[in-house]
Amino acid sequence: MANTNDPKAAEAALKAANRRADFKQIEASRPVFDQSTTIQFTQPPDPDWAYGSGSNRAWDSSAGHTSIDPYAADRTLIDNYRLLVSGIVPRPIAFVSTCSRDGKEQNLAPFSFFQFVNVDPPVIALAVTSPIGAAKDTLRNLLDTGECVINIVSEGFIEAVNAASVNAPYGASEWDISGLTPVYDTKTVLPPRVKESIFSIEAKLESVRNFTSRLNPGTKSGSLQLVEVSHFWARDDALTPDGKALDISVLRPVSRLGGLSYGRLTQVFDLPRPDFDQDVGGSEGYERLKRGRKQRENSAP
Repeated sequence: MANTNDPKAAEAALKAANRRADFKQIEASRPVFDQSTTIQFTQPPDPDWAYGSGSNRAWDSSAGHTSIDPYAADRTLIDNYRLLVSGIVPRPIAFVSTCSRDGKEQNLAPFSFFQFVNVDPPVIALAVTSPIGAAKDTLRNLLDTGECVINIVSEGFIEAVNAASVNAPYGASEWDISGLTPVYDTKTVLPPRVKESIFSIEAKLESVRNFTSRLNPGTKSGSLQLVEVSHFWARDDALTPDGKALDISVLRPVSRLGGLSYGRLTQVFDLPRPDFDQDVGGSEGYERLKRGRKQRENSAP
């Protein structure tokens, strides 16, 4: 049996486990994807929720919890990965376009270890699950040129995005495999953007951090890339009337879940950002909530 704490062996084992021979049969048994579904704005789960109330009325928090040690003797890298990707959801997808310094080798790959982490300057975090010394194609190009384009993923080309996650050798272009359209009009970087993407972000490498494995001491297990935004591209019909934001009903983003699953956005609700004085009641209101919590704790069985 392969060492499932070795990153390469673990990745291969996970991909093999995910390649179900009966996938098409399972897929055919499910409802057809409803293209007509629109994003609906609803009330929040509990419109009458009051400060100090804890979980809303729709939530059952009576079940117990299992304690899990990520470094237990019988626990593997795959175990931790499966728990994390199924629990930290939904995750936005960065569809990253990179190229070699001479522009001849082009790569396109999706990553869900992704988030923006600062606004001034705008900085985005990407985590390519390979160390610098054994860089995957995206990281290799990013280290070579310091440039990339992050394309946000929508429903209209999700199959092509998934196709681009294939384990193609360096030099085999995911542009060809996915059939997506490169646009060579980027303003500040060499890699092209994806024409089909509603929102694309040109960015330049700010820093890289390597991670040392705890399961395999003395080896590097992955890396984190911080990139600084240098330019935006937004499709005209997705911009709000003031041109400052994107319309979620046009963007129709797709997220990554656990296992083979992706998620679509069909319902949205708003919750205003609270104000301490107006909503909590200032210091006097806070003290009332504090006393109420202590009374509940003292009366609990």
